[in-house]
Formats: sequence, structure tokens, C-alpha cells
Amino acid sequence: MRVAVVGATGRIGALTLAALRGGGHDAVAISRGHGVDVLTGQGLDEALTGVDAVIDVLNCTSGEEAGNVRFFTTATERLMAAGQRAGVGHHVVLSIAAVDRVKGNPHYAGKRAQEAAVEAGPVPHTIVPATQFHDFAAMVASWTETDGVARIAPLLVRPIAPEDVADILVRVAAGEPLGRHRDVTGPGPQDLVDMARRTHAVRGHRVELVPTWENGIFDAAMAGNVLLPAADAEVAPTSFEDWLAAQAE
Repeated sequence: MRVAVVGATGRIGALTLAALRGGGHDAVAISRGHGVDVLTGQGLDEALTGVDAVIDVLNCTSGEEAGNVRFFTTATERLMAAGQRAGVGHHVVLSIAAVDRVKGNPHYAGKRAQEAAVEAGPVPHTIVPATQFHDFAAMVASWTETDGVARIAPLLVRPIAPEDVADILVRVAAGEPLGRHRDVTGPGPQDLVDMARRTHAVRGHRVELVPTWENGIFDAAMAGNVLLPAADAEVAPTSFEDWLAAQAE
């Protein structure tokens, strides 16, 4: 089948394109780098010609809630309208597990707006909520690192491998629209600070980690089980330990 990946030049987008092609699908890359702007609609109708399904893995870099909400709402409405014109039968969007539990975070607000736009749109859809990725801890630490010191919140997460997420998205896109997929997650819970420490050790990066809720990114409202997936979550095969071992190779 012919499947378009929106946000194709990002990390998950590139992995999803590879998974599609590895599965024998005709993959269409959609991004500004490919001449398509989903915010203005430029090139979108042409890119979706003959497409059976769309996988949306767009990301927003705005640090403001209004910017995130505007970006995800506008992009989704453009995609849905163009998808309807092109006869797309399935719109799949990657979201975040427990997105409704986290208030005050700009990215989560944007993803909630994206979900609402998908649900209100004219194309049959599946929302796939995933937990944080295995490299999330090191990425979070990099946001605050200054002079060899990084402040990082002691979040409890159940991370998933990006490659597993890509495989799930491809499988879902090839199936019937579900409305909402159950959460997808990795094999076990992890402490974000410990994840960052172990990732840095494998990568040979020396940094002092300071566990604190006062890092300006996450607060204590995200403590405990807030970010963990639902009990019926689909568990992907790759553990954090497996991922770490691969980083050392």
C-alpha cells in the first residue's frame, strides 16, 4: 500500500519510512525538505495523490503553549482536509501516553489539541499513544546542561525504543482505523535520572546530574505514576538495557 509519512525528516519519521520500505510498502516522504508545507498546504494535495494511509509524526519546537496548540491544530486540519480530498482511508497520528494527565506543559497541550483535531476530522483515524523514548533521559539532561552540570527531574517512566514505535505505526497504518489504539510502551519502568546516568556512561559523556523538580521543564505534578501507561498497554520487545547495549556497539 502507499503510505505517506508526515515529518519524514525527523528521527521517528526516518525510522517509519525505513520500516515501511522494509515491509514492501510504497512510502511517501512529506516534509518541508521534500517541498511540502503542512501549515500552508503547499504541495500537500500533490503529495497525497494515490495515498492509502497517512502516518503523522510531526513535532513542534515552540516552547509556548499557544505556539504548540496553533501548530498542531493547523497542521492536522490541513492534513485532514487534504486527506479527504485525496481519498485517504486511514490517518494515523503518534501521540503521548497519559497526555490528559499532564497540565501546564506546552507540548502536551499541543498534542491534546492535535488529538482533538484528528477526532473532529473527516478521515477515519487511529491515535497511537506512546510512552517516552529510550533516549529521552539524555535528551532532557542536555536541555539544562551548563558547565558539566545538568538538572533533571526524577520522573518515573516506562520507555520504548523508537524503532519499535515505527514498527507499530506501520502495522497500525496497514490495518483498519481503530479511533484510539491502546498505549504502547517498553518492557519495564525506569527512573529518568538513572537512565540519563547510564546513557551518559555508555556514551562516554561526563556530566554531573542533579535530581530536582526545579529545572523549569517538569514539575512535581508529573511525579509518581503520572507518566506510566495504562494497564492494558501493548508492550514492545526492546528493553532499555537492550537499547543501552546497542549504544555501546
